[in-house]
Amino acid sequence: MTEYWVSQGNKWCDFCKIYIANNSFSIRTHELGKRHKDNVTKRLSTMQKESEAKEKEQQQAARALQQIEAKAKKSYQKDLENNQRNVDGDTSAPGDGWVFDSASGYYHDKSTGLYYDSNSGFYYSDSLGKWVTQEEAYKSVQISKTDIGQSSTSQTKAPAAETAVPAIKGGPAPGRVVTKPLNPMRPIKGTPAPSAVAVNKRKREDGKPKVISKEEEAALKAREAARKRVEDREKPLMGLYKTY
Repeated sequence: MTEYWVSQGNKWCDFCKIYIANNSFSIRTHELGKRHKDNVTKRLSTMQKESEAKEKEQQQAARALQQIEAKAKKSYQKDLENNQRNVDGDTSAPGDGWVFDSASGYYHDKSTGLYYDSNSGFYYSDSLGKWVTQEEAYKSVQISKTDIGQSSTSQTKAPAAETAVPAIKGGPAPGRVVTKPLNPMRPIKGTPAPSAVAVNKRKREDGKPKVISKEEEAALKAREAARKRVEDREKPLMGLYKTY
């Protein structure tokens, strides 16, 4: 009888991340080795730490939910007491002039424009835009009143300052009269305006006449003739010359 050799393959060790021979002797030798035992110990300690951290997170979440529920319950009981107090007519306004505003749920003083919260004891000012203490709220009201008073006095004094300026009627103009325009491109009244070409024209250094080709000379003559035709056509329209 003929015998055949059959491959047994390899076995993967998940702790050591290596392949070993798939036989009982190799497997037992590997499991009894120091490297395998150390890897197993590390894996077990890691799993224990992860389970402890997960359990700790669950406890913290449960504790946070209990605190939130306790605060919500306390706030709900407080709101019920305040509503019952308002229904019974028990008001806790800070003083005279305060009227309970049912739309906002706060006490309002029209003279100062402040709002008062009986639950927290804070005041709201439109100028500050936030809830503050009583001292800060009344201080902001005084500052706003002083600013309004200063603006009103400055507005009443402004016309008097304007009337104090004397008006000049006739006579030579005070100060120095500038006859020459500050802008060389801007002409004086009554004189023809210089062209941009004449202002920016530069003199030739050698003084020799510029050589003009026949094509340029013909183009200049055609341009001059066109300019004359336009002038002749626009003279009657401008009303400078009589057409009869």
